[in-house]
Amino acid sequence: MNLNKKVYLVPRNVDELIASTDNIYETTVIITKRAKQITLRMKEELNRSLEEFTADAAEKDSLDLHRQYTIAQHYEKLPKPVLEATEEFLRGDLTFRYIEEGGAEV
Repeated sequence: MNLNKKVYLVPRNVDELIASTDNIYETTVIITKRAKQITLRMKEELNRSLEEFTADAAEKDSLDLHRQYTIAQHYEKLPKPVLEATEEFLRGDLTFRYIEEGGAEV
């Protein structure tokens, strides 16, 4: 475990987070659901990118391995889905709706 690794934390103003919902728990659910959508999209993109390498596993060469590594590194450097979803929420880019208990949308 590397204790010298820098961790960049961005303090968030709770009042800004709850401005549109008036409830931090609702805000958390909205951001979490959006982060899951972003994660699924990224996973699909990564799978498409790596699909050509899995087609013929017997013919692996160092160039293919290097390309796979490069693609993986690209996705690791992208912002985390939760951070991206939080930024979208704070910018007002997310739309959400409430559903009544009977199943009808509010």
